[in-house]
Amino acid sequence: MSLVSRSDHIACLSGFRLSAMLTLFTFLFVTSIASAEEAHMAAFKHAVVHFEQNVTDEDVEVVFEIKGNNEGLVKLSVVSPTGHTVLDFMVPDANTTGIRQFGFESPEPKDIASLKQAYPEGKYTFSGTTASGIRLYGESELSHQLPQVVTLISPATESESVPISGLTINWTPVGDVTAYILEIEQDELDVKVIARLSGQVTKFTVPDGFLLHDTEYDLSIGTITDTGNASFIETSFTTEGKE
Repeated sequence: MSLVSRSDHIACLSGFRLSAMLTLFTFLFVTSIASAEEAHMAAFKHAVVHFEQNVTDEDVEVVFEIKGNNEGLVKLSVVSPTGHTVLDFMVPDANTTGIRQFGFESPEPKDIASLKQAYPEGKYTFSGTTASGIRLYGESELSHQLPQVVTLISPATESESVPISGLTINWTPVGDVTAYILEIEQDELDVKVIARLSGQVTKFTVPDGFLLHDTEYDLSIGTITDTGNASFIETSFTTEGKE
């Protein structure tokens, strides 16, 4: 049986204590770094990607909507589910305040298959850096599933003249939508009305005083799913003339 001297035993204990202290120091150091990094990390206020289709024009587009918190971003990138960078933005060195809000839209090809290939379904990762050095992160799931469109009930046809007061626009309900977007616009007058309505609503009364006599207005109605995907139809109507 081998014997261990008292000095060897003390040395062994000292080595164990030193190793334990080093391990604890390393843990505390790494934890401190992680805590410092977390203190400089935050979520985007808004970072989403979704599909939109205009059934009237027969086209589809991908839309990115990104918003920082209270300050501008000096760097921004978006990575697709396949790991490819689809957006890489950096402000010039002279711009010290950055850009706070972004809206990007893809082209609107008639070939929908090519757009789906360029922007596959799945999770898109957003990352950015603010002017003060805070790093922002976000994720958004892109789906290619688009909602059905409404069928307009009234005004029934574009040739139908409508009153300037008390005009109510009606459409058929669509299942599995969370909201409708209605827009009435007159470019020459530079006026528009935009309303986001519950998915349970199928009519909208135009505010009195908005419409003028004998004037043509563009009308669009969109269906919105819980993923943010949207399908729009477009038409127009003309108000009746003065008696």
